[in-house]
Amino acid sequence: MSANKAGSARKPAWYKYGRRLPAPFKKAYRNYVYFRGYLSGLPFRVKGAPDGQPLPASELMFKVAGTPDAKWFWQGGLRAQQSMISLLEKNSLDIRGFTSILDFGCGCGRVIRHLAFLEKTELFGTDYNADLIDWCQKNFKFASFATNQLEPPLSYEDGKFDFVYALSVFTHLSEELQIAWRNEVARVLKPKGYLLMTTHGEYYLSELSPAERARFHSGELVVKCSVAAGKNYCGAYHSLQYVQEKFGECFSVVAFEPKGATGNPFQDVYLLKKK
Repeated sequence: MSANKAGSARKPAWYKYGRRLPAPFKKAYRNYVYFRGYLSGLPFRVKGAPDGQPLPASELMFKVAGTPDAKWFWQGGLRAQQSMISLLEKNSLDIRGFTSILDFGCGCGRVIRHLAFLEKTELFGTDYNADLIDWCQKNFKFASFATNQLEPPLSYEDGKFDFVYALSVFTHLSEELQIAWRNEVARVLKPKGYLLMTTHGEYYLSELSPAERARFHSGELVVKCSVAAGKNYCGAYHSLQYVQEKFGECFSVVAFEPKGATGNPFQDVYLLKKK
C-alpha cells in the first residue's frame, strides 16, 4: 500500500453546481470548469506527479474526472486506491494476495497508476474510449490495456481475475447494460472472486424528482438519460435494496459503505463476492 497522503479528494464546491444547471447553460459552465480546473492544477502539472509517472493531457483528465485539475486527478486516484485497499483489509483481504486484477472502466489510468507497486500481480485495464486506452498503452508498461465496447463481452477468458473494480462505471449505464455487465464481470471472475463498485446512492437524491425518489426508495434503479449510456450525461442511481436484489443473483454483498468512495465523492461503495 502506498504510504503517501493525498489530503482531501473532494471536488471543489464550484464543480458540483453545473449538474443542476439548465441545458443552455451547461456548455458555458463546462468551459468555466475546464478553465478554472486547468489553472488550479497547473503548478502540480509543472512540478510533475509524485509517483514519477506521466500525467494525461488536460482534455483526457476532463473526460474521466470532469475537471482538468491535475492535482485533483492524481490525489483523487490515490484516495480511490487507499479507500479500496482499506475496504479490502476491513474484510480480511490483502490486495497483494490477488494474482490478477482488472480495472473495469480504467479511463486514462487515474487509479491503476497507484497499483504499480503490485509487482507480483497481473494488472489489466479496459475502457470503451479508445483514446484513453491508447494513452495508457503508451505510458503505463506495468499493466495490459484493452478496449471494450459499450456492451459485453470483454476479451478475457472465463475466471481470469481474482478482483475487479469498477469505479463510477455502473453509475452511467442503463438497466439493460447494468445486468449485462453484471453477468459479464461474474464471468471473468474466478469462483469466489470479488467485485468492488461505486454507485450514486442517497447522497444524490437531490438530483431526482419526487417521483424518481419514490422509485428509488421502492428498490427500483433510476436512470436519467439512458440513451446516453456510457457517458456522463447518463446517471444511474442505486439503492441498497436494488443492489442486494439484482446483483445478488450473481454476488453476495460482503460490505456496503454509504458515501465511502473517497476517490469518487460522494458515491457509495460495495464489495461483492461471486457466488
